[in-house]
Amino acid sequence: MSLISQHVRTKNEVVKSKREVVDDVKNNDTLKVRKRKKEFEGEEVKEMKKLESFLFGSLYSPVEFGKEDEEVEHGKAAEKVSDLFFTDRSADTVLSVYQKEDADLSEGNRGHDDERALQRKPVWVDDEEENATVNIAKVFRLRKLRKGEDEDLISGSEYVSRLRAQHVKLNPGTEWARVDSKTDRGSDDESTDDENEAIVSRGFEDLDGVLKTNEDLVVKSGAKLLPGHLEYSRLVDANIQDPSNGPINSVQFHQNGQLFLAAGLDRKLRFFQIDGKRNTKIQSIFLEDCPIRKASFLPDGSQVIVSGRRKFFYSFDLVKARVDKIGPLVGREEKSLEDFEVSPDSQLIAFIGNEGYILLVSTKTKQLVGTLKMNGTVRSLAFAENGQQLLSGGGDGHVYHWDLRTRTCMHKGVDEGCINGTSLCTSPSGTHFATGSDSGIVNIYNREEFLGGKKQPIKAIENLTTRVDFMRFNHDSQILAICSGMKKSSLKLIHIPSYTVFSNWPPPNRSLYYPRCIDFSPGGGFMAVGNASGKVLLYKLHHYQHA
Repeated sequence: MSLISQHVRTKNEVVKSKREVVDDVKNNDTLKVRKRKKEFEGEEVKEMKKLESFLFGSLYSPVEFGKEDEEVEHGKAAEKVSDLFFTDRSADTVLSVYQKEDADLSEGNRGHDDERALQRKPVWVDDEEENATVNIAKVFRLRKLRKGEDEDLISGSEYVSRLRAQHVKLNPGTEWARVDSKTDRGSDDESTDDENEAIVSRGFEDLDGVLKTNEDLVVKSGAKLLPGHLEYSRLVDANIQDPSNGPINSVQFHQNGQLFLAAGLDRKLRFFQIDGKRNTKIQSIFLEDCPIRKASFLPDGSQVIVSGRRKFFYSFDLVKARVDKIGPLVGREEKSLEDFEVSPDSQLIAFIGNEGYILLVSTKTKQLVGTLKMNGTVRSLAFAENGQQLLSGGGDGHVYHWDLRTRTCMHKGVDEGCINGTSLCTSPSGTHFATGSDSGIVNIYNREEFLGGKKQPIKAIENLTTRVDFMRFNHDSQILAICSGMKKSSLKLIHIPSYTVFSNWPPPNRSLYYPRCIDFSPGGGFMAVGNASGKVLLYKLHHYQHA
């Protein structure tokens, strides 16, 4: 055997050695992969910590010692960058996170006034808003921002606040997106505004800094009615189910706002339930011997007083459904009791008598309890001060004020420019009264000034050219209706605060025929007009929400 043959490996040994080499290579590769993976994971952790340090700074990174110089430098850089950012935890919080923590640690017992002192001031304020002025009366689309009819120029800041309030009013938000105020009233995380029944989340309890406007966010029913145009719509006739065969002389709403009466010369007293859609007829009463000149509810709603050109009158009890015939009055020889007024306290009925006499009749006993005497003839009556005073007008152009507690005349004044007075009415508030004459002139007076000796009226309305037959204030004294039955569509609505006539009334494309009477519902939502054709026209006034 040669030397070479002695050192040559066998076939099996050669194969085995090759396998060992392959395994060694694989093991080396696995170790390298694991090492690289660990290095990558370590670098990833460092990068995450670095990113976290950059984002949140020292708020969430605890203080550590023994770091390498490179890590310390990265931490300092992160702290410098973090000073540029802060976390705004709520939209109403004005202190940054750092200021809030410092305030809690150093001055935890600080009062509410000191906390307000720490709040930031607005970053920027436009000084030109205070110097600028906007004419909201000149531009038509801006007139809705006015608080009064005579307001025109406002400051720029006030203009901005009113625009914001108008936007909130026109865009109240979607109903389903609002938080239910009744479900979580007792929760600790929310505070409740009991007056408006709205839930305010924590952090928004103090809204003084947000809502810096004096405009109401919710339009209330008692808002002022603006002059110019009156928003209304025509509804189904109030007596559509039973029209009258003669002229309508009286229309009136019951105090509940739904029951409605209409009476006329066809001798029928009709009752309807007013809803604006069907206006269902409830009952009708036929008075054989009395063409009805006037019918009126007592203010308490218990009775209806009906009169005509007769010596007697009727009383219809709504509770007992009974009709009583009263009269003639003892000691009086009046041939007609067709015109009367009922006191607001439902205690007296004042009839117009002969030769300047005013007859006072009790609503309980239906007996004559007293009389008042004018120098001239009596043409019109109106109560004031909840039935304690009575106003009367006559053919001599004088207006009398009577104290019904003493049955004496407390004041007598001349109605300016009036020769023959035909109608009289007082506002529900008692501050104003209006007089109408046969020339079509309507004078509006302030009652206190008139009693004080001022003879000049606040305003003289000259829109009617024929005799003023009927006048009526609405419930809040913002509208005065005047009409004349001698001319077609001779019905005007006057805006009382500005004493101007609504320009879009009467309807331009529809005739009112010959209007004879008018009444407003207790809430102001409905207006009924009775005319000579036997119809009662019904209108909806959109400014008022309730009937």
